[in-house]
Amino acid sequence: MALLIPMQKFGGQNSAVAAPPITDDGLGVVNTQYGPLTPLDRDFVRKVRLAGLWEGPAGHQAQQRGTQESVRTAGLHLIDGHTELDARVLQVGQALHIDLPNQPNSDQQGWLAQMDAATGAQYDRLFANLLRRAHGKVFALVAQVRGQTRNSMVRSLATRANTVVLDHISVLEETGLVDFGALADGASPSGKPVVTVTASASTPEQRSEVK
Repeated sequence: MALLIPMQKFGGQNSAVAAPPITDDGLGVVNTQYGPLTPLDRDFVRKVRLAGLWEGPAGHQAQQRGTQESVRTAGLHLIDGHTELDARVLQVGQALHIDLPNQPNSDQQGWLAQMDAATGAQYDRLFANLLRRAHGKVFALVAQVRGQTRNSMVRSLATRANTVVLDHISVLEETGLVDFGALADGASPSGKPVVTVTASASTPEQRSEVK
C-alpha cells in the first residue's frame, strides 16, 4: 500500500534542478583581497551556513531515530560533512565580512518539526526525501557559484561543498527510500502538497498532517 506523507513542494517542471533564487542583500559587488564578492557569492555562503544549521541536527536525529542502518549511516555523513563545512564557512564569513545566520530559517525549522512528529518507517522516508530534495537544490547552487565566482575563498568553499553535497545525495539515495518520481515532478521542500510514497504491504496507510 502507499504511505501518504505530506511533503513540501512548489511548481515548475525544472524546479528539481534549478538553483534556489538569489537573495540580494543590496550591497552590490564588493572588492576584497580574494577577488570581487558578488551578491550571489554572499548568498551562497549564507546558504551553506543555513544548510548546516538544520542538516546537522537532522543527522543527529537520524542517528537516534532511524530504523534502518542506511538512514543512520546517512545521518552520520550529514554530521561529518556539515561539521567540516560549518567550520569553513565561519572562516569565510569572517574573512569576507559576511553576516551569517545563527539559527535555521522558518522553512528549515518546519522540516525539522515534520521529522520530530514522525516515527518508525514514516520517519525514515520523510528524512530521506526531505533531505534529498534540499540537497538537490543546494547542489545546483554550488555548481552555479563554482562556475561563476571570481572570489578565491568562495571558489574554495564551493569546491569542497560540491564534494560534500554529492556525498550526501549519494548516501540518501542509498537508503532506497527516495521518491525519484517526485523529484522529476519538481518536488521541493516548500509548500504543502501530498506526495505518495510506496511502503511495504505490511505498513498501514497513514496520513500525517504537516503545518
